[in-house]
Amino acid sequence: MPRKPIFGLRTPVGRPQRVTSAVAVWALFFGVWMLASASGLVNELLVPAPQQVFATTWDLFAHRGFGSDVLISIGRVVVAFAMACAVAIPLGVMMGSFPAVEAFFNPFVSAWRYLPAPSFIPILLMWFGTGEAPKLALLFIGVIFFLITLIMDHTKNVREELVETALTLGAKRATVVRKVIFPAVLPDVVVAMRQMLAMAWTYLVIAEIVASTTGIGAMMMRARRFLKTDEILAGIIVIGALGLLFDLLFALIYRWAFPYLRTQR
Repeated sequence: MPRKPIFGLRTPVGRPQRVTSAVAVWALFFGVWMLASASGLVNELLVPAPQQVFATTWDLFAHRGFGSDVLISIGRVVVAFAMACAVAIPLGVMMGSFPAVEAFFNPFVSAWRYLPAPSFIPILLMWFGTGEAPKLALLFIGVIFFLITLIMDHTKNVREELVETALTLGAKRATVVRKVIFPAVLPDVVVAMRQMLAMAWTYLVIAEIVASTTGIGAMMMRARRFLKTDEILAGIIVIGALGLLFDLLFALIYRWAFPYLRTQR
């Protein structure tokens, strides 16, 4: 039988190829990094070797209590993201289901979506002080308006014949939304949540470098004062690893909750 081309146009790849490719790209990345450090192409103070960064990461967890900072950061992301979902999911579904609701809320949501979340830092500090509230508020603002728009667009794509059939059979509008539209759009809602959770992690460091003494971002800012680049890179690696773990968690939830769509993703 003819062999399938490696770079087939929209041709699915098997799990072995996926695993091999993932390992290869990271091996290439760290190999180039190690080579650049060993050959002196980069300043060791500014770009320490990867083995030094991993040793520093271990030291942070084992001897300097970095685990508590990581747990605090995870808690902030989870709480703020849960608050955003609690508002965005029902509002997005309603906006996608009822054009009158969209006409009322969409101009407001669209305007706020283009405002950069970090620009709210001064006013949030004035309103809430230097506690947890401004950090949670910044993460909330950075996620909610994009999430509302994504869920609204997905809700609009629910097949019209499903809605029309339910109405023809005598279902009320609330029943159609609850029993037809929401179950139909729920898989796409989970996908949107998975996408926007990445946004929450990108805003985490910004939220924690402002008047904060705890969290991954605060540790990175302390390291910056003493030019400890290895600790800054360790923080970046930890955030990337946490983001990847949460992304894989959402992928598992998707496959578990919607097994009938497994062949489509």
